[in-house]
Amino acid sequence: MHPRLRSFSILIGLVCAAPAWASADAPATGYALLARQEARVATIGFRLTTANAAWCPAIQPQFGWILGDPRLYDAYDRAEALAAYHATDADTAFVAAVAPGSPAATAGLRTGAAIGAVNGQPVDVAEGNDAFARMTALEKLFAALPPRARVMIAGIDGQAAAIDPVPGCASDFRVNARAAAAGGADGRLVVVSAGLVDFAASDDELAAAIAHELAHNILRHRARLDAAGVDRGLGKQFGRSARLFKQTEVEADRLSVWLLAGAGYDPAATVRFWSRFGQRKGAPPFQAATHPGWRDRVASFEEEIRAIDSARTAGQPLKPPLIDAPPPLE
Repeated sequence: MHPRLRSFSILIGLVCAAPAWASADAPATGYALLARQEARVATIGFRLTTANAAWCPAIQPQFGWILGDPRLYDAYDRAEALAAYHATDADTAFVAAVAPGSPAATAGLRTGAAIGAVNGQPVDVAEGNDAFARMTALEKLFAALPPRARVMIAGIDGQAAAIDPVPGCASDFRVNARAAAAGGADGRLVVVSAGLVDFAASDDELAAAIAHELAHNILRHRARLDAAGVDRGLGKQFGRSARLFKQTEVEADRLSVWLLAGAGYDPAATVRFWSRFGQRKGAPPFQAATHPGWRDRVASFEEEIRAIDSARTAGQPLKPPLIDAPPPLE
């Protein structure tokens, strides 16, 4: 089994129904299920980033896709994996998921479309040794482009598609097939597990979990924690480091409610998701010092929901907390 189906290291924050477009009489398993989960996350990620772009201090082009790469799969299961994505066996990155109505969809890109060249420049097939290296290089390349600049994507057959991205909060998205419900954010990337996608009872609940991780990136938590000199080893669970990690979790919780509201999701989904997650079977008996307890999280969500409701009742525009001036980590 290759890295796409292996567990990932949680970067910041532990977060932890079938997609609406999934056929009820054709349940997906294995890579086909993972492909459907990626489509669901791509759709939610695109909606959260683009609807909240006006609030985000850092933006990038959003295409409404998740990328894939045949290098992620060993020889014995590569054919099954690529068939699930309708991708060829060529050594090139491909589109693993497309959000409906996104720039990628409008340009006619479909799952499995190869990315052989970007703006006339071939994608380097020798980009690093890690299975994710080429995907990472492409994500960084696209993120560095002007937010509205047209991008030409050429496949291995020479046919090209012109994509007009839209501005969105700076973040890319991936899904890992880990069974445990977990997620992480490293400043530019949000990764959620297949277990988290399955745990969410609705798209609103999944959006609540993804918005929490996106909030970490928007608030630059990894960079701020590094600047504060936190211990990322065993000392993370104690003293000042634990306190600062917990502060970032509280900030991400608060902002996530506003991200949901801004994207048209139900802010109360935060209460439903985290209440169930905090009481799930197999939850650790003691709350880690780096995270607030689930009851405290729910209280924080409810406070932000009241603030959103008050603003709407008064006819005032929503203005999320923390983005303009997050408190120092000290």
